[in-house]
Amino acid sequence: LKAFRKQLRNTLTPAEARMWTYLKDKQLEGRKFRRQHSVGGFILDFYCPQERLAVELDGDVHFNEDATERDMFRDSLLAEHGILVVRFVNSSVFNYPEFVLNTIKDNFGWWDK
Repeated sequence: LKAFRKQLRNTLTPAEARMWTYLKDKQLEGRKFRRQHSVGGFILDFYCPQERLAVELDGDVHFNEDATERDMFRDSLLAEHGILVVRFVNSSVFNYPEFVLNTIKDNFGWWDK
C-alpha cells in the first residue's frame, strides 16, 4: 500500500487539497493529522492518531447503494480497531468549512463521551 498511498498523496482531489490546508501542521487545536494513512488494508483520507479519528471525504463514487454498503462495512471494521470515522461530502469542505472543522473538533475525545 505504501506506493499507492504516495500516489494518492501526490494526486489529492480538490476537496482533499483544501481539507489538508486546514489540517496540516497541527492547525486544528494542535492535533497532528496524516493524509492517506493506512490502517489494515484501508487507506484513510486523513487520520489523527491522538484522537483515533479518521476523516473521509466522499465524492460522487460514494453515492450509490454498493458504495454506501462498502463504506458502512469499512467504518465498522475500523471501529473494531478503535477508530471513529467521520464522513463529509466533498462540497461541504468548500461550502461549509466551519461546519466541517467544528464537527471534527466535536469528535475529539469521542471515546470518553
